[in-house]
Amino acid sequence: MMQNKQKINCTVQSCAYNNCQENQCTLKQIIVTPCQDCNTQKADESMCSSYKYNQEKQ
Repeated sequence: MMQNKQKINCTVQSCAYNNCQENQCTLKQIIVTPCQDCNTQKADESMCSSYKYNQEKQ
């Protein structure tokens, strides 16, 4: 349980879990995984594996 009640902000509008009006992920928990063959020591080393494409948002 998250005691700090943190929020996940997201600007990926094609994701079914994105509240586009607030740029916020609506999942209670997300899965973050490393990118394959990526060792840049920057943010692109990880990605949200909880992403689900929502065709209706396009």
